[in-house]
Amino acid sequence: MTPQKRLLDLAICVLLLVPVLPVLAVISVLVLLIDGRPVFYLSERMKTAEEGFTLVKFRTMTVDPKRGGVTGGDKADQITRTGRWLRAVRLDELPQIWNVLRGDLSFVGPRPPLRRYVEAAPELYREVLACRPGITGLATLHFHRHEGRLLADCASAEETDRVYRRRCVPRKARIDLIYRKNRSICLDFLILMQTFCAVLPGFRLKST
Repeated sequence: MTPQKRLLDLAICVLLLVPVLPVLAVISVLVLLIDGRPVFYLSERMKTAEEGFTLVKFRTMTVDPKRGGVTGGDKADQITRTGRWLRAVRLDELPQIWNVLRGDLSFVGPRPPLRRYVEAAPELYREVLACRPGITGLATLHFHRHEGRLLADCASAEETDRVYRRRCVPRKARIDLIYRKNRSICLDFLILMQTFCAVLPGFRLKST
């Protein structure tokens, strides 16, 4: 990650800190009161093809220590009451500001993958993760909804994993590599603005 991109991430964190802290507090209380403990979900993700880190999100699913992999239709009944709304408006991602402050994530970049998928395709992810992973990114904007539809039709964990590996990983990687080739501060600003605009309709829908 370039010094300019790191400075941009830190500047955005500083700007967001005051308005975001009360939102984090309110959501934490709601999750605690409605869904119980734990409030946060911690998951190992990959910063590079070799180095992992602990990703922090609001918990949106019931507690199951054996659960792993991506979320598909087979896990739809495990999403909590607050989890459905948090996912719809992407507020479950808000605690990842901590990961940005730590330097694990950037605001913009490829989404950090699980170790199992990196180990299955190390050369591919070595290219993708040459960019610091991010909270949002080009693939998030252009493939997230389609990925959700593909995985929603899966009836088992095995089918979800198979569909994700075969139909999602290669297509997201292609988009992430386009970002890598064309990355710039201006592109990052554009992706951030487009992400904000994409989230707003869901927020309005769930707020009425």
